[in-house]
Amino acid sequence: MILWERFDANEWFVVIMLCVSYAAIWLLPKRLPRSVAIVSLVWGFASSTLFDFTIGGGMMDFYRVNDSNRYELTDLLTYFMFAPFGYFFVYFYEWLHIRKKTFLLYVAGWSAVGMGFEWLAERVHMTQYQLGFRPEYNLAVFLVVQTTTGLVYEYLKHSKLMMVHVRKPLK
Repeated sequence: MILWERFDANEWFVVIMLCVSYAAIWLLPKRLPRSVAIVSLVWGFASSTLFDFTIGGGMMDFYRVNDSNRYELTDLLTYFMFAPFGYFFVYFYEWLHIRKKTFLLYVAGWSAVGMGFEWLAERVHMTQYQLGFRPEYNLAVFLVVQTTTGLVYEYLKHSKLMMVHVRKPLK
């Protein structure tokens, strides 16, 4: 692993996004039990890592993250940058009281957020697509990950495996 080939806009983007997203987690009222918050952060990290190592590099190599195809420290930081998306998905799921009737709209909304983030990431050269891969193909990834996140969260909320009691925010 190298530190980076050059420290430019994409590295600054990752650093700023890390600071902003983790500050938001810290500053937002605590709605989720600690266990749920941790699981949602781990899920955000794991799902981004899974897709990066399958379609982003290695097996298919459809896009390059940051400045090179070599593994940089910033690549690792990028996974930590995506972790809060899992947290925010669950956080706002509870805050907006998402139910069966609004679930598809919620997933579509988060997919739009993901597509917007991909557009921004491409503009700062954090992601460079190759081998004919196009950014809109990521829509399928967002739909799968977010639908899975919502369904697993609902399952955990209603199962005896993990008693999820969502807290009311402190006033």
